Amino acid sequence: MKNDERKARDFRKWDSIHLLNLRSKENCIMASTSDFKNGMTIAFNHDLFTVTEFLHVKPGKGAAFVRTKLKSINTGKVLEHTFPAGTKIDEVRIERRPYQFLYKDDQGYHFMHSETFEQIFLQEALINGYQFLKEGQECEIVFHAEEERPLFCDLPARVELEITYTEPGIKGDTATNTLKPATLETGAEIRVPLFINEGDRIKVDTRDGSYAERVK
Repeated sequence: MKNDERKARDFRKWDSIHLLNLRSKENCIMASTSDFKNGMTIAFNHDLFTVTEFLHVKPGKGAAFVRTKLKSINTGKVLEHTFPAGTKIDEVRIERRPYQFLYKDDQGYHFMHSETFEQIFLQEALINGYQFLKEGQECEIVFHAEEERPLFCDLPARVELEITYTEPGIKGDTATNTLKPATLETGAEIRVPLFINEGDRIKVDTRDGSYAERVK
């Protein structure tokens, strides 16, 4: 019985990914490797990827090619892939729109458009750095422009948050290479330098969850 349920779940997952890929293909813009630029979104290998790095290479012998690093929008995994120069690619048009975080409930994380005041909610998996979201936080939600479908949500690279709990700091110790655990006002736990105290406000790098600096 459990095997049958697992097979059914796997089929539904494959079916939804397959349909997503078909819809994306229908709404793609034909381009080539000469059009590569950082931040560009493409449909490739049954997924949507953002180009994070690319390098055009023209060897002394042999055909030219383009080395790329592609970040999956669905999984966040980074793929290294080499395209022969001139390869046709499927570009997907996306739009970044300003939103403000409102609250979280059983449906998910609720956001309001900063200009139209339209509200939507997203699942946790679509939010980069969700553990650092607090009420009123401004962020950007990236949409598939043709399908009006949210792809993911980005917080600012750094956000300011208050320390709600940590062991007392060591007076005069300004070293930043020795760290201790601390809890933020959002409930997230990070590691901070020894001189940080409860009640201090700090900046956190939302990309990797690391301490950036104390706010003076």
